[in-house]
Amino acid sequence: METRQLKNYREIMLAKHSDLGLPVGNLVAPDRVGESVSLMAAPGDDLSRDVYGLFGIPIDASDRESVLRKIAAAAKADKPFLLSTPNVNFIAESQRDPKFRESLLQSDHCCADGMPIVWISRLLGLPIKQRVSGSDLFEMLRADRSSSRPLKVFLFGGSEGVAETVCKRLNEQPSGIRCVGWFNPGFGTVEEMSEAKVIDMINASGADLLAVFLSAAKAQFWLHQNHNRLRIPVRGQFGATINYQAGTVRRAPELLQRLGLEWLWRIKEEPYLWRRYGRDGLFLLTTLVTRILPIAASLGWRRFVLKNRNEGLKIENRKSHGLTVLGLNGYATAANVKQAMADFRNGLAEGSPIYVDLTKTQAIDPRFFGLLLMLRRLMSARGQRLGFIGVTSKTKRIFRLNGFDYMLAADSNTANRAA
Repeated sequence: METRQLKNYREIMLAKHSDLGLPVGNLVAPDRVGESVSLMAAPGDDLSRDVYGLFGIPIDASDRESVLRKIAAAAKADKPFLLSTPNVNFIAESQRDPKFRESLLQSDHCCADGMPIVWISRLLGLPIKQRVSGSDLFEMLRADRSSSRPLKVFLFGGSEGVAETVCKRLNEQPSGIRCVGWFNPGFGTVEEMSEAKVIDMINASGADLLAVFLSAAKAQFWLHQNHNRLRIPVRGQFGATINYQAGTVRRAPELLQRLGLEWLWRIKEEPYLWRRYGRDGLFLLTTLVTRILPIAASLGWRRFVLKNRNEGLKIENRKSHGLTVLGLNGYATAANVKQAMADFRNGLAEGSPIYVDLTKTQAIDPRFFGLLLMLRRLMSARGQRLGFIGVTSKTKRIFRLNGFDYMLAADSNTANRAA
Protein backbone atom coordinates (compact mmCIF):
# COMPACT_ATOMS: atom_id res chain seq x y z
CA MET A 1 0.00 0.00 0.00
CA GLU A 2 1.25 3.45 -0.88
CA THR A 3 2.42 5.46 2.13
CA ARG A 4 0.78 8.81 2.93
CA GLN A 5 4.16 10.55 2.49
CA LEU A 6 4.66 9.10 -0.98
CA LYS A 7 1.07 9.88 -1.98
CA ASN A 8 1.45 13.49 -0.81
CA TYR A 9 4.73 13.79 -2.72
CA ARG A 10 3.08 12.71 -5.95
CA GLU A 11 0.10 15.01 -5.45
CA ILE A 12 2.41 17.97 -4.83
CA MET A 13 4.49 17.18 -7.94
CA LEU A 14 1.39 16.86 -10.16
CA ALA A 15 0.06 20.18 -8.91
CA LYS A 16 3.44 21.87 -9.36
CA HIS A 17 3.84 20.59 -12.93
CA SER A 18 0.38 21.82 -13.80
CA ASP A 19 1.14 25.28 -12.39
CA LEU A 20 4.50 25.47 -14.17
CA GLY A 21 3.22 24.24 -17.49
CA LEU A 22 5.72 21.38 -17.40
CA PRO A 23 5.04 17.88 -18.72
CA VAL A 24 3.73 15.52 -16.07
CA GLY A 25 6.06 12.59 -15.50
CA ASN A 26 9.44 14.31 -15.51
CA LEU A 27 9.64 13.93 -11.73
CA VAL A 28 9.71 10.39 -10.43
CA ALA A 29 8.68 9.78 -6.82
CA PRO A 30 11.35 7.82 -4.94
CA ASP A 31 10.53 4.40 -3.48
CA ARG A 32 11.35 5.60 0.04
CA VAL A 33 11.05 9.34 0.46
CA GLY A 34 13.34 10.87 3.06
CA GLU A 35 15.71 7.90 3.34
CA SER A 36 19.29 8.99 3.95
CA VAL A 37 22.35 7.87 2.00
CA SER A 38 24.59 5.60 4.08
CA LEU A 39 28.05 6.60 2.93
CA MET A 40 31.32 8.23 3.97
CA ALA A 41 32.16 11.29 6.10
CA ALA A 42 32.18 14.84 4.75
CA PRO A 43 35.36 16.15 3.07
CA GLY A 44 37.81 18.48 4.83
CA ASP A 45 38.25 22.22 4.40
CA ASP A 46 39.56 23.90 1.26
CA LEU A 47 43.12 24.38 2.48
CA SER A 48 43.36 20.61 2.95
CA ARG A 49 42.56 19.91 -0.71
CA ASP A 50 45.39 18.21 -2.58
CA VAL A 51 45.07 20.64 -5.45
CA TYR A 52 47.50 21.98 -8.05
CA GLY A 53 47.41 25.23 -9.97
CA LEU A 54 47.67 24.55 -13.70
CA PHE A 55 46.75 26.85 -16.60
CA GLY A 56 45.28 29.35 -14.13
CA ILE A 57 42.75 26.93 -12.62
CA PRO A 58 42.77 24.29 -9.84
CA ILE A 59 43.22 20.61 -10.67
CA ASP A 60 42.71 18.15 -7.82
CA ALA A 61 45.05 15.16 -7.52
CA SER A 62 42.47 12.40 -7.35
CA ASP A 63 41.45 9.09 -8.86
CA ARG A 64 37.95 7.94 -9.72
CA GLU A 65 37.41 6.11 -6.43
CA SER A 66 38.33 9.12 -4.31
CA VAL A 67 35.96 11.34 -6.30
CA LEU A 68 33.15 8.83 -5.78
CA ARG A 69 33.83 8.95 -2.04
CA LYS A 70 33.59 12.75 -2.08
CA ILE A 71 30.29 12.58 -3.95
CA ALA A 72 28.98 10.05 -1.44
CA ALA A 73 30.14 12.15 1.51
CA ALA A 74 28.51 15.32 0.18
CA ALA A 75 25.26 13.47 -0.54
CA LYS A 76 25.18 12.02 2.96
CA ALA A 77 25.95 15.37 4.61
CA ASP A 78 23.50 17.17 2.29
CA LYS A 79 26.34 19.61 1.65
CA PRO A 80 26.69 21.64 -1.57
CA PHE A 81 29.38 20.06 -3.72
CA LEU A 82 30.09 21.52 -7.16
CA LEU A 83 32.05 19.08 -9.31
CA SER A 84 33.86 20.31 -12.42
CA THR A 85 35.71 18.16 -14.93
CA PRO A 86 38.21 20.39 -16.79
CA ASN A 87 39.55 19.22 -20.11
CA VAL A 88 41.50 21.14 -22.76
CA ASN A 89 38.33 22.89 -23.92
CA PHE A 90 37.62 24.03 -20.33
CA ILE A 91 41.16 25.38 -20.00
CA ALA A 92 41.00 27.24 -23.31
CA GLU A 93 37.61 28.71 -22.41
CA SER A 94 38.88 29.79 -18.98
CA GLN A 95 41.67 31.75 -20.67
CA ARG A 96 39.14 33.60 -22.82
CA ASP A 97 36.35 34.16 -20.30
CA PRO A 98 37.02 35.22 -16.67
CA LYS A 99 33.43 34.32 -15.75
CA PHE A 100 33.94 30.76 -16.94
CA ARG A 101 37.26 30.59 -15.07
CA GLU A 102 35.56 31.77 -11.90
CA SER A 103 33.10 28.87 -12.09
CA LEU A 104 36.09 26.51 -11.90
CA LEU A 105 37.81 28.49 -9.15
CA GLN A 106 34.65 28.25 -7.04
CA SER A 107 34.19 24.50 -7.63
CA ASP A 108 34.59 22.09 -4.73
CA HIS A 109 36.50 19.59 -6.85
CA CYS A 110 38.12 19.76 -10.30
CA CYS A 111 39.01 16.45 -11.94
CA ALA A 112 41.47 16.11 -14.81
CA ASP A 113 39.11 15.09 -17.61
CA GLY A 114 41.58 14.86 -20.46
CA MET A 115 44.73 12.87 -21.12
CA PRO A 116 46.70 16.00 -22.17
CA ILE A 117 46.26 17.34 -18.63
CA VAL A 118 47.51 14.03 -17.22
CA TRP A 119 50.50 14.00 -19.58
CA ILE A 120 51.43 17.60 -18.73
CA SER A 121 51.12 16.80 -15.03
CA ARG A 122 53.54 13.89 -15.46
CA LEU A 123 55.94 16.15 -17.35
CA LEU A 124 55.89 18.56 -14.39
CA GLY A 125 56.25 15.74 -11.85
CA LEU A 126 52.79 16.27 -10.35
CA PRO A 127 50.77 13.39 -8.82
CA ILE A 128 47.82 13.78 -11.22
CA LYS A 129 48.05 10.36 -12.80
CA GLN A 130 44.55 9.35 -13.83
CA ARG A 131 41.98 10.84 -16.12
CA VAL A 132 38.67 11.26 -14.29
CA SER A 133 35.88 11.99 -16.77
CA GLY A 134 32.26 12.74 -16.03
CA SER A 135 31.24 9.77 -18.18
CA ASP A 136 33.43 7.40 -16.17
CA LEU A 137 32.08 8.72 -12.87
CA PHE A 138 28.46 8.41 -13.99
CA GLU A 139 28.98 4.83 -15.17
CA MET A 140 30.75 3.90 -11.92
CA LEU A 141 27.93 5.41 -9.88
CA ARG A 142 25.48 3.39 -11.92
CA ALA A 143 27.45 0.17 -11.39
CA ASP A 144 27.92 0.72 -7.64
CA ARG A 145 25.51 -1.47 -5.67
CA SER A 146 27.27 -1.19 -2.30
CA SER A 147 24.95 1.43 -0.80
CA SER A 148 21.75 0.62 1.08
CA ARG A 149 19.85 2.52 -1.58
CA PRO A 150 20.64 4.02 -4.99
CA LEU A 151 21.84 7.58 -5.40
CA LYS A 152 18.91 9.72 -6.57
CA VAL A 153 19.71 11.70 -9.73
CA PHE A 154 17.97 14.50 -11.62
CA LEU A 155 18.84 14.84 -15.32
CA PHE A 156 18.97 18.42 -16.65
CA GLY A 157 19.56 19.02 -20.35
CA GLY A 158 20.22 16.84 -23.36
CA SER A 159 18.49 16.76 -26.73
CA GLU A 160 14.73 16.42 -27.02
CA GLY A 161 13.54 13.16 -25.47
CA VAL A 162 17.02 11.92 -24.51
CA ALA A 163 16.82 12.71 -20.78
CA GLU A 164 13.43 10.99 -20.54
CA THR A 165 14.81 7.91 -22.29
CA VAL A 166 17.84 7.75 -20.00
CA CYS A 167 15.67 8.25 -16.91
CA LYS A 168 13.51 5.26 -17.88
CA ARG A 169 16.57 3.11 -18.64
CA LEU A 170 18.16 3.92 -15.31
CA ASN A 171 15.03 2.76 -13.50
CA GLU A 172 14.40 -0.38 -15.56
CA GLN A 173 16.95 -2.44 -13.66
CA PRO A 174 18.45 -2.21 -10.15
CA SER A 175 21.63 -0.14 -10.14
CA GLY A 176 23.52 2.40 -8.05
CA ILE A 177 21.46 5.26 -9.51
CA ARG A 178 17.74 5.93 -9.45
CA CYS A 179 16.39 8.72 -11.64
CA VAL A 180 13.88 10.92 -9.79
CA GLY A 181 13.38 13.52 -12.49
CA TRP A 182 14.41 15.06 -15.77
CA PHE A 183 13.96 18.32 -17.62
CA ASN A 184 15.02 19.55 -21.04
CA PRO A 185 15.34 23.38 -20.95
CA GLY A 186 15.80 23.60 -24.71
CA PHE A 187 18.04 26.29 -26.19
CA GLY A 188 17.14 29.07 -23.80
CA THR A 189 19.54 31.48 -22.17
CA VAL A 190 21.09 30.93 -18.76
CA GLU A 191 18.67 33.51 -17.38
CA GLU A 192 15.66 31.68 -18.82
CA MET A 193 16.94 28.38 -17.41
CA SER A 194 17.32 30.09 -14.02
CA GLU A 195 13.69 31.08 -13.60
CA ALA A 196 12.20 30.31 -10.20
CA LYS A 197 9.80 27.70 -11.58
CA VAL A 198 12.72 25.69 -13.03
CA ILE A 199 14.83 25.84 -9.87
CA ASP A 200 11.80 24.98 -7.70
CA MET A 201 11.02 21.95 -9.83
CA ILE A 202 14.59 20.67 -9.59
CA ASN A 203 14.73 21.20 -5.84
CA ALA A 204 11.38 19.45 -5.38
CA SER A 205 12.79 16.24 -6.86
CA GLY A 206 14.73 15.50 -3.66
CA ALA A 207 17.69 14.26 -5.71
CA ASP A 208 21.19 13.68 -4.34
CA LEU A 209 22.88 14.43 -7.66
CA LEU A 210 22.02 17.04 -10.30
CA ALA A 211 23.61 15.91 -13.57
CA VAL A 212 23.72 18.76 -16.10
CA PHE A 213 24.02 18.03 -19.82
CA LEU A 214 24.46 21.41 -21.48
CA SER A 215 27.41 22.89 -23.36
CA ALA A 216 30.43 23.41 -21.11
CA ALA A 217 30.11 27.19 -20.93
CA LYS A 218 26.34 27.26 -20.43
CA ALA A 219 26.46 24.48 -17.82
CA GLN A 220 29.21 26.13 -15.79
CA PHE A 221 27.54 29.54 -15.93
CA TRP A 222 24.18 28.08 -14.91
CA LEU A 223 25.62 26.05 -12.04
CA HIS A 224 27.67 28.98 -10.76
CA GLN A 225 24.81 31.46 -11.05
CA ASN A 226 22.35 29.20 -9.21
CA HIS A 227 24.74 27.69 -6.67
CA ASN A 228 22.99 29.23 -3.66
CA ARG A 229 19.49 28.52 -4.97
CA LEU A 230 19.91 24.82 -5.68
CA ARG A 231 19.12 22.41 -2.84
CA ILE A 232 20.45 19.24 -4.45
CA PRO A 233 23.81 18.64 -2.71
CA VAL A 234 25.95 17.25 -5.55
CA ARG A 235 25.86 19.01 -8.87
CA GLY A 236 28.07 18.97 -11.95
CA GLN A 237 28.32 19.14 -15.73
CA PHE A 238 28.53 15.68 -17.29
CA GLY A 239 28.76 16.69 -20.94
CA ALA A 240 28.14 13.99 -23.53
CA THR A 241 27.41 11.34 -20.86
CA ILE A 242 23.68 11.47 -21.50
CA ASN A 243 24.19 10.61 -25.18
CA TYR A 244 26.35 7.63 -24.24
CA GLN A 245 23.74 6.46 -21.73
CA ALA A 246 20.96 6.84 -24.31
CA GLY A 247 22.98 5.09 -27.01
CA THR A 248 22.59 7.95 -29.48
CA VAL A 249 26.38 8.41 -29.59
CA ARG A 250 28.94 5.65 -29.15
CA ARG A 251 31.84 6.31 -26.84
CA ALA A 252 35.40 5.67 -28.01
CA PRO A 253 36.90 2.22 -27.30
CA GLU A 254 38.92 2.09 -24.09
CA LEU A 255 42.21 1.76 -25.97
CA LEU A 256 41.65 5.07 -27.76
CA GLN A 257 40.72 6.66 -24.45
CA ARG A 258 43.96 5.50 -22.85
CA LEU A 259 45.97 6.75 -25.83
CA GLY A 260 44.35 10.16 -25.58
CA LEU A 261 42.71 9.80 -29.00
CA GLU A 262 39.07 9.94 -27.92
CA TRP A 263 38.82 13.30 -29.68
CA LEU A 264 39.34 11.59 -33.05
CA TRP A 265 36.51 9.21 -32.29
CA ARG A 266 34.29 12.09 -31.20
CA ILE A 267 34.91 13.84 -34.52
CA LYS A 268 33.95 10.62 -36.34
CA GLU A 269 30.74 10.37 -34.33
CA GLU A 270 29.97 14.11 -34.30
CA PRO A 271 31.78 15.76 -37.25
CA TYR A 272 30.71 19.29 -36.24
CA LEU A 273 33.17 19.06 -33.32
CA TRP A 274 36.23 19.31 -35.57
CA ARG A 275 36.35 23.12 -35.30
CA ARG A 276 36.36 23.01 -31.51
CA TYR A 277 39.04 20.33 -31.35
CA GLY A 278 41.16 22.15 -33.91
CA ARG A 279 40.96 25.41 -31.98
CA ASP A 280 41.67 23.69 -28.66
CA GLY A 281 44.56 21.72 -30.16
CA LEU A 282 46.22 24.91 -31.37
CA PHE A 283 45.75 26.48 -27.95
CA LEU A 284 47.30 23.42 -26.27
CA LEU A 285 50.31 23.43 -28.58
CA THR A 286 50.93 27.14 -28.05
CA THR A 287 50.57 26.80 -24.29
CA LEU A 288 52.91 23.82 -24.23
CA VAL A 289 55.68 25.71 -26.02
CA THR A 290 55.31 29.11 -24.38
CA ARG A 291 54.41 28.12 -20.81
CA ILE A 292 54.60 24.44 -19.90
CA LEU A 293 58.09 23.71 -21.21
CA PRO A 294 59.62 26.75 -19.43
CA ILE A 295 57.91 25.66 -16.19
CA ALA A 296 59.16 22.08 -16.66
CA ALA A 297 62.70 23.37 -17.25
CA SER A 298 62.58 25.49 -14.09
CA LEU A 299 61.21 22.65 -11.97
CA GLY A 300 63.77 20.25 -13.43
CA TRP A 301 66.63 22.62 -12.66
CA ARG A 302 65.57 22.93 -9.05
CA ARG A 303 64.83 19.22 -8.71
CA PHE A 304 68.09 17.86 -10.11
CA VAL A 305 70.67 20.65 -10.03
CA LEU A 306 69.70 22.38 -6.80
CA LYS A 307 68.47 19.30 -4.95
CA ASN A 308 70.90 19.77 -2.06
CA ARG A 309 70.03 23.40 -1.58
CA ASN A 310 67.98 24.40 1.45
CA GLU A 311 64.63 25.56 0.07
CA GLY A 312 62.85 26.63 3.21
CA LEU A 313 59.97 29.06 3.61
CA LYS A 314 59.29 31.50 6.39
CA ILE A 315 55.90 33.19 6.47
CA GLU A 316 55.89 36.53 8.25
CA ASN A 317 52.51 37.70 9.59
CA ARG A 318 52.22 41.44 10.15
CA LYS A 319 49.44 44.02 10.43
CA SER A 320 49.21 47.13 8.28
CA HIS A 321 46.28 49.59 8.29
CA GLY A 322 43.75 46.94 9.27
CA LEU A 323 45.10 44.40 6.79
CA THR A 324 46.87 41.10 7.40
CA VAL A 325 50.06 40.81 5.36
CA LEU A 326 51.66 37.39 4.91
CA GLY A 327 55.22 37.63 3.66
CA LEU A 328 56.44 34.56 1.76
CA ASN A 329 60.17 34.60 2.47
CA GLY A 330 61.87 31.80 0.56
CA TYR A 331 60.48 28.99 -1.54
CA ALA A 332 56.71 28.62 -1.89
CA THR A 333 56.83 25.00 -2.98
CA ALA A 334 55.15 21.66 -2.29
CA ALA A 335 57.66 20.82 0.45
CA ASN A 336 56.46 23.82 2.45
CA VAL A 337 52.71 23.59 1.85
CA LYS A 338 51.88 21.89 5.14
CA GLN A 339 53.61 24.63 7.12
CA ALA A 340 51.91 27.30 5.00
CA MET A 341 48.46 25.80 5.65
CA ALA A 342 48.82 26.50 9.37
CA ASP A 343 50.04 30.06 8.75
CA PHE A 344 47.20 30.73 6.30
CA ARG A 345 44.64 29.42 8.79
CA ASN A 346 46.04 31.75 11.43
CA GLY A 347 45.79 34.64 8.99
CA LEU A 348 42.20 33.77 8.10
CA ALA A 349 41.25 33.55 11.78
CA GLU A 350 42.04 37.24 12.20
CA GLY A 351 39.14 38.10 9.89
CA SER A 352 40.79 41.04 8.11
CA PRO A 353 41.62 41.19 4.38
CA ILE A 354 44.80 39.33 3.48
CA TYR A 355 47.63 40.47 1.24
CA VAL A 356 50.55 38.22 0.28
CA ASP A 357 53.93 39.92 0.12
CA LEU A 358 56.10 38.43 -2.66
CA THR A 359 59.11 40.69 -2.17
CA LYS A 360 61.34 37.87 -0.89
CA THR A 361 59.69 34.95 -2.67
CA GLN A 362 62.22 32.87 -4.59
CA ALA A 363 59.93 30.35 -6.30
CA ILE A 364 56.29 29.26 -6.53
CA ASP A 365 55.37 25.82 -7.86
CA PRO A 366 51.99 24.40 -9.02
CA ARG A 367 51.22 22.85 -5.62
CA PHE A 368 51.64 26.18 -3.85
CA PHE A 369 49.57 27.93 -6.50
CA GLY A 370 46.86 25.42 -5.65
CA LEU A 371 47.08 26.43 -1.98
CA LEU A 372 46.88 30.12 -2.92
CA LEU A 373 43.74 29.36 -4.94
CA MET A 374 42.16 27.74 -1.91
CA LEU A 375 43.06 30.77 0.23
CA ARG A 376 41.47 32.97 -2.44
CA ARG A 377 38.35 30.77 -2.44
CA LEU A 378 37.94 30.96 1.33
CA MET A 379 38.32 34.73 1.28
CA SER A 380 35.85 35.02 -1.59
CA ALA A 381 33.30 33.08 0.47
CA ARG A 382 33.40 35.80 3.12
CA GLY A 383 33.28 38.64 0.60
CA GLN A 384 36.99 39.51 0.64
CA ARG A 385 39.66 39.57 -2.01
CA LEU A 386 43.14 38.08 -1.84
CA GLY A 387 45.74 40.67 -2.87
CA PHE A 388 49.46 40.66 -3.61
CA ILE A 389 52.18 43.23 -2.99
CA GLY A 390 55.93 43.29 -3.56
CA VAL A 391 55.55 41.73 -6.99
CA THR A 392 58.96 41.56 -8.63
CA SER A 393 59.63 40.96 -12.31
CA LYS A 394 60.64 37.41 -11.37
CA THR A 395 57.43 36.57 -9.53
CA LYS A 396 55.35 38.31 -12.20
CA ARG A 397 56.88 35.97 -14.77
CA ILE A 398 56.15 32.94 -12.57
CA PHE A 399 52.50 33.98 -12.28
CA ARG A 400 52.25 34.60 -16.02
CA LEU A 401 53.79 31.27 -17.03
CA ASN A 402 51.46 29.38 -14.72
CA GLY A 403 48.42 31.32 -15.94
CA PHE A 404 47.77 33.21 -12.69
CA ASP A 405 48.62 36.75 -13.72
CA TYR A 406 44.94 37.64 -13.22
CA MET A 407 45.48 37.18 -9.47
CA LEU A 408 47.89 40.12 -9.42
CA ALA A 409 45.25 42.61 -10.53
CA ALA A 410 44.60 43.94 -7.01
CA ASP A 411 43.40 47.43 -6.17
CA SER A 412 46.50 49.65 -6.22
CA ASN A 413 45.41 51.95 -3.37
CA THR A 414 44.80 49.06 -1.00
CA ALA A 415 48.06 47.44 -2.08
CA ASN A 416 49.94 50.61 -1.26
CA ARG A 417 48.39 50.65 2.20
CA ALA A 418 49.42 47.03 2.77
CA ALA A 419 52.97 47.77 1.68
